[in-house]
Amino acid sequence: MATRTRTPSPKTPRTSSAKRGNATAGAKPRAAAKPRAESAEREPSAFAFGNSGGALFGAALAGAAIGFAANYGRKFLMQGMEATAGDWDAILAAEHEAALAIFDKMLATDASQTFKRKMLLMKLTHAIDKHAHQEEMVVYPALREANQARDADLLEGEHGQVKTFLYELGRMSPDAPNWLEKVREFRSAIAAHMRMEEEQVFPAFKQAMTEGQTRKITALVNRDGFWMA
Repeated sequence: MATRTRTPSPKTPRTSSAKRGNATAGAKPRAAAKPRAESAEREPSAFAFGNSGGALFGAALAGAAIGFAANYGRKFLMQGMEATAGDWDAILAAEHEAALAIFDKMLATDASQTFKRKMLLMKLTHAIDKHAHQEEMVVYPALREANQARDADLLEGEHGQVKTFLYELGRMSPDAPNWLEKVREFRSAIAAHMRMEEEQVFPAFKQAMTEGQTRKITALVNRDGFWMA
């Protein structure tokens, strides 16, 4: 009988237990994985006041508070100085003088001083806006209550002309050849408006007031002037 010859199958060499032990001994132990909660605690948070993000937020908050306080301080200073002028009519007359002084500075410039002209126009606009707000929100309504609606309507209508002048100057180039002419025309118109208030309307209105009414109007003018300062 023919005998079958078996082909020996390749055997995978086995590693002895001794070798395995040596290999394990030589390997560095793996560090245990950190829990997610611990790693999350180490990440900086913009909402934690104890870390750098909180310090930045706190600094920004402190800066905003300082700016807020400075703005209020400026308002108190400006309106406090006006309040020393006296009653409401004296306060408004002082504002008239301040506005006319800005006009005079504008008229003293030349075409090369474009930046100065822009800054003066900005200052004039703010002064007139504040003043008009005090009159339109306090004095003119009080005039209407005192049956002087005709004067109140006339004066408030002239405020529209004032705003038109501001609009036109704002659209003009500060070195335009007719810039001074426009400023001069504007000053003349607003000066006539101021004279009517100071010499005709306001004196008659105040004369008909009681002391209590005068104090009330003065307080309201100061209040609105403070918020617009």
